[in-house]
Amino acid sequence: MFYSNPLIYIEIHESEIPWLKIFTHSPHKEFSECSAEEKVMIIDLLDFIEREMIAYFAPEKINIASFGNMLPRVHWHIMARFKDDSYFPEPMWGTKQRDGFVLSAPMEPFLEKVKEELTAWLG
Repeated sequence: MFYSNPLIYIEIHESEIPWLKIFTHSPHKEFSECSAEEKVMIIDLLDFIEREMIAYFAPEKINIASFGNMLPRVHWHIMARFKDDSYFPEPMWGTKQRDGFVLSAPMEPFLEKVKEELTAWLG
C-alpha cells in the first residue's frame, strides 16, 4: 500500500507507465454508494494525482478509469500515457502496439513527492 487514510488507500500498479489506483476502505460496489466525504476525497485525489503526473512526467494524456468488472468494488485507475508506450493509443488492457518503451523519468522521485504532499495535506 502506497498511502492510506481512514477513507481511502492508494496502491501502485506495477507497469511500464506511471499508474496509481485509489480504493475506498469500505467495500462499496458503486460510486453512488460512497459517502459524500468519500466522493469528495476521491475526486480531489484524482485531480491532485493527475496534476502531479502532468507536472513530473509531461505525458501525452492522462487516463482515468473505474470499471470494477474484475474487482467489483469502488476503485479508480490513474495512468500517465505516452505516444511511445507499448499500448498507446490502445488502453493498457488492450492490444500491445510495440516493444521497447522506457519511461524517461524515474518513478521514485515522483512517488516520494506525492507521498510527502499527501501526508502533509491529509495526514
